[in-house]
Amino acid sequence: MNPSRRSPSRRSVLAAGGLLAGGAAWAMTPSVSSAVAASPTDGWQKTSFTYGMQKPWNLSLSERYSNSGGVHRMWVYDTDEPMSQGSSTDPRTEMRWRQEYTSGQHMWDADVYLPSGTNGATFVQILRVIHPEGTPATDFMLNAYSASGGTVRAYDRTVLKTNAYNTWFNVKLEHNASSRSVKVYFDDELVLTTEDRGPATRHFKNGVYHHGSGRAEARFRNITYWTR
Repeated sequence: MNPSRRSPSRRSVLAAGGLLAGGAAWAMTPSVSSAVAASPTDGWQKTSFTYGMQKPWNLSLSERYSNSGGVHRMWVYDTDEPMSQGSSTDPRTEMRWRQEYTSGQHMWDADVYLPSGTNGATFVQILRVIHPEGTPATDFMLNAYSASGGTVRAYDRTVLKTNAYNTWFNVKLEHNASSRSVKVYFDDELVLTTEDRGPATRHFKNGVYHHGSGRAEARFRNITYWTR
């Protein structure tokens, strides 16, 4: 047989895979890993939740809140009144979750959008609604600032994200009240592990609690409560 007349397809088969007994060809199939990265919510249960709205006491809710297409939009100005007349607290428009807890594992989960200009506002927090005298009022806060295209900090300290303005990103705030652990995930990547501030009765809040200047806004979608 003339070697020059060997079929190119045979060489292709050999290069791609090989031959079975009797000359039948088999094709090489790229291997696909079956391993799937673990999700922060693996082993957790979706849990129903309810909430009330907090807003400047002298305004109607529609002046500072909208819900359209599954997007909860909340905004407030630094010149707004507090949520109750005579209060010394900063202005806010927030969803106050009614699920209170003292122990167990709880997770707040939502996609978040922070428009340009939001500076000095808390957009999610774990509030210690009942706590021993002399202890802090919160276990944890995520705050938005205007530096570096929108910076997210733990309180006003550790930088967890930059270039956060005008883009949706997922936030998961996990609290193990029994072991005192607080974990923060952005787009399912762990960015911070810290401790809570001791025994208390808590609940989640999200929106804009404004400690800064000008107008503050935050938007939320796919809000989910997880427990285990």
